[in-house]
Amino acid sequence: MYTKLKTLLTICFLTSTNLIYSQYGGYVPDEEKACVTIGVLKGGGALLGADFEFLLNDLLGLQLGVGLISFGAGINYHLKPSIRSSFLSLQYWNQGTGDAFVQNIVSSNYVYRGKKWFTAQIGLGRIIDTGPIFPQDLSVPPVILTYAIGVYLPM
Repeated sequence: MYTKLKTLLTICFLTSTNLIYSQYGGYVPDEEKACVTIGVLKGGGALLGADFEFLLNDLLGLQLGVGLISFGAGINYHLKPSIRSSFLSLQYWNQGTGDAFVQNIVSSNYVYRGKKWFTAQIGLGRIIDTGPIFPQDLSVPPVILTYAIGVYLPM
């Protein structure tokens, strides 16, 4: 009797677990809705910067960042409903201020997020304004490469 009850309970548990797992298409949502990223060329393209992102819904996130004399913002579309997933991003970078102003950039990026902590991004951008520190003799193509690398910490 005990063996039959144990077998029946095991089958019920496995069946219910499989049903719950399949309802989410193999994905069980996490509770993390925000993230801090620290790295090189983060926070508006700073040498060292940080970005804070929070999810507005399952796939759409808003990002704000600051770094060594720079700041930035972005709208992110996650490829899976998780703060840990990779995403496409439309970003604005402001590098420098006042007499140390270099440039403003608008870019679209693909941001890779590893499962645990690693993140890297690559994209194409356009310089929309230059400042006094920007080299005036520099020939700039209409589209430039944007990139960054860092560590992300979900919250």
